[in-house]
Amino acid sequence: MSETSQHTPLIENHTVDYVPPAERHGKARDLFTLWFSTNIAPLPIVTGAMVVQVFHLDLLWGMLAIVLGHMIGGVFIALASAQGPQMGIPQMVQSRGQFGRYGALLIVFFAAIIYVGFFISNIVLAGESIHGIAPSVPMPAAIIIGAISATAIGVIGYRFIHTLNRVGTWVMGGALLAGFAYIFCNELPADFFSRGSFNLSGWLATICLGIIWQISFSPYVSDYSRYLPASVGIARPFLATYAGACLGTILSFSFGAVAVLATPEGTEAMAAVKQATGVLGPLLMLLFLLNIISHNALNLYGAVLSIVTSIQTFAGNWTPSVRVRVILSALVLGGSCLMALGASANFISHFIGLILALLLVLVPWASINLIDFYLIKRARYDITSIFQADGGIYGRFNAHAITAYFIGILVQLPFANTAIYIGPYANYVEGVDLSWLVGLLVTCPLYYCLATRSKEPVGVLHMAD
Repeated sequence: MSETSQHTPLIENHTVDYVPPAERHGKARDLFTLWFSTNIAPLPIVTGAMVVQVFHLDLLWGMLAIVLGHMIGGVFIALASAQGPQMGIPQMVQSRGQFGRYGALLIVFFAAIIYVGFFISNIVLAGESIHGIAPSVPMPAAIIIGAISATAIGVIGYRFIHTLNRVGTWVMGGALLAGFAYIFCNELPADFFSRGSFNLSGWLATICLGIIWQISFSPYVSDYSRYLPASVGIARPFLATYAGACLGTILSFSFGAVAVLATPEGTEAMAAVKQATGVLGPLLMLLFLLNIISHNALNLYGAVLSIVTSIQTFAGNWTPSVRVRVILSALVLGGSCLMALGASANFISHFIGLILALLLVLVPWASINLIDFYLIKRARYDITSIFQADGGIYGRFNAHAITAYFIGILVQLPFANTAIYIGPYANYVEGVDLSWLVGLLVTCPLYYCLATRSKEPVGVLHMAD
């Protein structure tokens, strides 16, 4: 049988199970379009506006910090993405090979919270956008429309998500470039290039923001590369993901900064986008709405995979059908809509603050994941063991990974600057959250030493078709 299947179903059949070689399809370049299009959206644009509005940098220093931050952070998301074709399983399931079958459950739990949190936030944002474009549509109805649209995409699954983002790359990329052209072809404010100035704390904060932004995708990035043939290797998925994620976010962050500089000081970010782009403004708002819905399908897809992973941990022989995935999607949809409909006016800002706080638990996981895959096991995992009820050669718990993980969280706490906890050294560099850096610097060498001293078993990559 050929390595890639010529006939792939519209609705995805696989959930957390291994994708056999005969069913692999797609090209590495699909990862470029996915991560480029995903990041041409209101949230990164609003975040980019913070460079001017919150960190008070001028355009030159702001742009330099944006580029540096995302180029550094992009290494993490690209390394995680390159794991997918070699493993053929979702990112959270792969964690069993590092933390043990039951040890990985804590990571899956945090990942599920993040997915659901962003799903709820985005359907609120989509509802507000629909209501803004068509005021006759009541907010509750607008929220439900946005949620159901994203759910339909998520249920169809992997193939449709990639198809939408291939189209979205040209549409959203072209629209953003047209917006840049419109702004620079019209008269700019006198202080456009001089508003703000260099300040070390703001510059470092912008770089850290870009790095953290990219790391936040790590828990599910290989979910969208696991269908690629293993023959694509490591380099091609790495480069495609790196280029797409970096270029998309750099353009969006920069667009947010440029838009607020092109409007009177104090103008809210999305209002500035609409005002600065003139006749293109309404079209951009509509395209952003469509991209919110498309991007939100990734959050639902990841949430369902996390739920399935959790259930399968205790039911080793269970492989959910398409019908089960549809039911789980409907349950997530229903619960999320109820929360979104009852959300307060400042719900999104509070929830995003909570999600950013959860990055404290993602950084040590990402460190262990990458060290284990690239330096310890070198992409050689026993896939059969990962799905065995007793964890196979990886066991139910891996004490070394779990120890490194919790130490990685604890060492971040003194430097944390989040909505729910501020450490005593949070302002070591004023306004800059350096906790992620401490987590990386401690967890990486600690886990490497523990894993190599314990002579942890290394499997061979295999799975019965």
